[in-house]
Amino acid sequence: MVSVLHKLIGDTPEKAVKKFWPIASKINQLEDSIQKLSDSQLRDKTEEFKTRLSGRETLDDLLPEAFAVVREAARRNLGQRHYDVQLIGGMVLHKGQIAEMKTGEGKTLVATLAAYLNALTGLGVHVVTVNDYLARRDPTWMGPVFHALGLSVASLQHDSAYLFDPEMKETPAPARGGASESFKSMRPISRGEAYAADITYGTNNEFGFDYLRDNMALEAAQRVQRELNFAVVDEVDNILIDEARTPLIISGPAEEPVQHYYTFAKLAPRLHIEEDYTIDERTQAISLSQEGIGKMEQWSKVGNLYDPENFHLVHYIENALTANITKLRDKDYVVREGEVVIVDEFTGRLQYGRRWSDGLHQAVEAKENLKIQRESITYATITLQNYFRMYGKLSGMTGTAATESDEFMKIYRLDVAVIPTNLPMARDEAADLVFQNEEAKWKSVAESITELHEKGQPVLIGTTSIEASEQLSERLKRRGVPHQILNAKIHEQEAGIIAQAGRLGAVTVSTNMAGRGTDIILGGGDIDRNDWQDEHEKVIALGGLHVLGTEHHDARRIDNQLRGRAGRQGDPGSSQFYVSLEDELMARFGGERIKTVMSWTGLDEDVPIENRLVTKSIGSAQVKVEGYHFDMRKHLLDYDDVLNQQREIIYADRHDILDERDLKTKILDMVRHEFNDLMDGHLASRHSDDWDVPSFISELGAICDLPDSFANEDLVYQLSRGEVQQALSDHADQTYELREVELGADQMRVLERLLLLRAIDTHWVSHLTSMENLRTGIGLQAYGQRDPLVAYRSEGRKMFLDLMKRMQYDVVHTLFHVAVNTQPASGGNRGARANENASPMRAVNNPQRNKTPVATEKVGRNAACPCGSGKKYKRCHGANA
Repeated sequence: MVSVLHKLIGDTPEKAVKKFWPIASKINQLEDSIQKLSDSQLRDKTEEFKTRLSGRETLDDLLPEAFAVVREAARRNLGQRHYDVQLIGGMVLHKGQIAEMKTGEGKTLVATLAAYLNALTGLGVHVVTVNDYLARRDPTWMGPVFHALGLSVASLQHDSAYLFDPEMKETPAPARGGASESFKSMRPISRGEAYAADITYGTNNEFGFDYLRDNMALEAAQRVQRELNFAVVDEVDNILIDEARTPLIISGPAEEPVQHYYTFAKLAPRLHIEEDYTIDERTQAISLSQEGIGKMEQWSKVGNLYDPENFHLVHYIENALTANITKLRDKDYVVREGEVVIVDEFTGRLQYGRRWSDGLHQAVEAKENLKIQRESITYATITLQNYFRMYGKLSGMTGTAATESDEFMKIYRLDVAVIPTNLPMARDEAADLVFQNEEAKWKSVAESITELHEKGQPVLIGTTSIEASEQLSERLKRRGVPHQILNAKIHEQEAGIIAQAGRLGAVTVSTNMAGRGTDIILGGGDIDRNDWQDEHEKVIALGGLHVLGTEHHDARRIDNQLRGRAGRQGDPGSSQFYVSLEDELMARFGGERIKTVMSWTGLDEDVPIENRLVTKSIGSAQVKVEGYHFDMRKHLLDYDDVLNQQREIIYADRHDILDERDLKTKILDMVRHEFNDLMDGHLASRHSDDWDVPSFISELGAICDLPDSFANEDLVYQLSRGEVQQALSDHADQTYELREVELGADQMRVLERLLLLRAIDTHWVSHLTSMENLRTGIGLQAYGQRDPLVAYRSEGRKMFLDLMKRMQYDVVHTLFHVAVNTQPASGGNRGARANENASPMRAVNNPQRNKTPVATEKVGRNAACPCGSGKKYKRCHGANA
């Protein structure tokens, strides 16, 4: 029975790695012979592997020797030798799985193993990072390993691209957010060259946006990405789960009145909770009461807010309330240089270029009395879920994935394998301290930090908001405790702050530690200091780094990421969370019940309780929230899959068109189908007496010159349906040939391509808007006892078929009438994308009441079109905006 269950459910994340240990032994057995190779012989191994791969051997066959070669290259060029557990991690990645590796176990080095092995195919490897800094740092750091083995490695940045080149000393890089940055050993290259490299590092947004731009290209040469082969996603839980609800969108400007935002931004604060509106604690959705509706009607001088002509105002009112009540400055966003910048709730980073959708961002801008940036029209969009599911093989790394293993399997078909630590974990995890109110909690937090600082033990404090970190900072200042703040407001200095967080007496206040990418080393990160070893040993004697959490996050893995900063690589460390019954998670799940229990004890408010049952109940609450968020992501994916299937068809057609795959046959088929549609509309009856020949001839004449047999209506009446159909088919061939003779074969191919692209691009954009509107309103179907998702699929399919019909109509009705300019079109090479002048922008509507941020890029009317044509946006893809 046990064996049957094992076959059904597979290995646990911990057991999944056992089968890799014999392979690690093989790699170790090869180490001596590989070390005897000269540098040139080691480099020649790459060509040898490629030759063997082109024969009968597979990547799995090559793995032991290839990993041994990478290990030796790292030892020679970085002074770092892969541990056995790192070899296991590399095997897990190669198998297309997720490797859970604790903080400090060297994930960046692990990625070199799978990246090198899979790059031998020549199909390209993408290493996906959470930010531009890591997309620049990691290839610079690991570049010597790949270069020593004869592989090229590139870095994608927001508006540039670079290739690792040891001959380059230093290349200045454009600063973002006031940072002064440079690229060591990185040579500027074009975007296409970066993707042609064997291994390419970049953020999920850069890879995703380049995919969308490739599918807006007007010529095949303007595309930069190759087929999506293999990806290693760093901080995979952050990108594939936390960011899963973030669609990538390229959009253009749209016209809308902005005064409504300002009007209702002033009215919203005048409403009172419970009397005028209610808030759903779980979803944070706001609903107006009858009293609230009446007040808004009176203040805005609207007779009935829910009359059809006034219904659009409800959208502005709800957004104004959401902006005023649930979106808090210095927690959910900050104001930078006159703009509202979102703070990522998981990492605490500023999300430049991201905007809340459905007008919520504009409502926040109005609340802050800033200039409102207009809504936009969507030209191309994809969710990260569906983008990453396109890779032939996908893998990932993180310190915390096991708690989300079900979601990784159900959504991405990814197994999670827990990689053991190189040295035993020595972190002491204390039970939560639970306080009755916030003030008591923060007072105790400040006292504990002061004691630890005076003792000399470094302490890292985790907060869940910028506001909380700054309030704690003020308390510490009053106590005279020197400290560093690490939050989104000072993102530029974060690597330096983290590097020093392990020094004697260091106090570091952080807002979320997810995806920070830098280890905290006891004694400080500058290990070349003369006194480093002495300080390192003193910190160890004091118990190592102490992590103090000030509030539990909704997700257990975010808490685990904070805890994981202590006790790295066998070092001592400790962690403890301070919890208030007024914390958001506690208030939503059981805080009142625990407060009642605490009141029975008769303890003073300042005295906490330390009870593992309370800690367990918090964990149970987190499981509930995680389940709710998973259901929401799965729900969104079910809807997005409908559009994704349509997108795959459209983009596949676009690729065929750009590659000029038999476009003549494609268009002739369109012409024949259009002719058949005319027959079905006007000559449907088997009896010619019932035909509407005048209308048929009129519409046929709008497409092309009439055939001789249709010179007058009487001749048509004398034909059978089959004869009419054959005459039209012959006429299509003849007319097409005449058009080709008139233009010449080369110009005809250009015309075919441009007609098809114009039809797709024009109607696809319109279709995206229609699908968004359908998705927004489909919830009403539930009132008719019909599953909204089933209704969305059904209506979406009808709309897609209509889209294909409209594209066919446009091509056929334009083909024989369009005038052709024979001058060559101005070429455009997207290259490093610096010529696009496209600033980050927002997306259009999202149907969720919980407004979700979207990663977007907006194109100015006079800017270069992002498709790479070289034309201005308003004269290319923006012509129909």
